[in-house]
Amino acid sequence: QVHLVESGGGSVQAGGSLTLSCAASVSSNRCMGWFRQAPGKEREGVAAIGSAGSTTYAESVKGRFTIFKDSAKTTLYLQMNDLKPEDTATYYCAARDGWCGSILRVGWYNYWGQGTQVTVSS
Repeated sequence: QVHLVESGGGSVQAGGSLTLSCAASVSSNRCMGWFRQAPGKEREGVAAIGSAGSTTYAESVKGRFTIFKDSAKTTLYLQMNDLKPEDTATYYCAARDGWCGSILRVGWYNYWGQGTQVTVSS
């Protein structure tokens, strides 16, 4: 069982930056990802990192967001630059048991955090 806790959300103006963190209860090489859900919309993949370090990004965030883990493999990060109002959503961290690639599919992951709110104003 893995417990995930997100932090780092907040309110920023368009063009600003935020870094989200996801603390995992155990260290591992699990593949992990960031997802987001805006009111009235389905949850969507933002960025994922595989067990070997490969990364995948949604087209809408490529060049602006960076996903990475700390060396101890207990914390996942999402560096978000040049934020836009359309990035406003609740952001969730997710993890999957086992060795796997960087997959941006909601149904792929076993464990989910409670989410952290990001609000970008124009």
